[in-house]
Amino acid sequence: MNLETFYEYCLSKKGVTEHFPFDEDTLVFKVGGKIFALSSLKQWELGTPSVNLKCNPDLAKEWRAQFEAVQPGFHMNKNHWNTVAINSEVSDSFLKEMMDHSYGLVFSSLTKVNQKSILDLD
Repeated sequence: MNLETFYEYCLSKKGVTEHFPFDEDTLVFKVGGKIFALSSLKQWELGTPSVNLKCNPDLAKEWRAQFEAVQPGFHMNKNHWNTVAINSEVSDSFLKEMMDHSYGLVFSSLTKVNQKSILDLD
């Protein structure tokens, strides 16, 4: 997966916005004001991209056991976040499933009013 595909896939989801809240390197994607994905642009340039994704704790453990490329979230709560090496043993299609899962977890944590306002976006 290249940066453009990653970027466009994240932004294709309803209500997603992009930010640089920490520094000029860390690209953050949010839904309803909450982070669901973040990635270092410098790591993309170096050819070693990864992404931090929110994850159900049980599923996070399962994926970490299944893939060496899935590690506890770097600089994140290790129970709820994974860091996934992109362009590794994790296929692009499975990476997209992981991104969908992260987005879904964050979306479902929003208030019903916020969820409705996002779903009503054109």
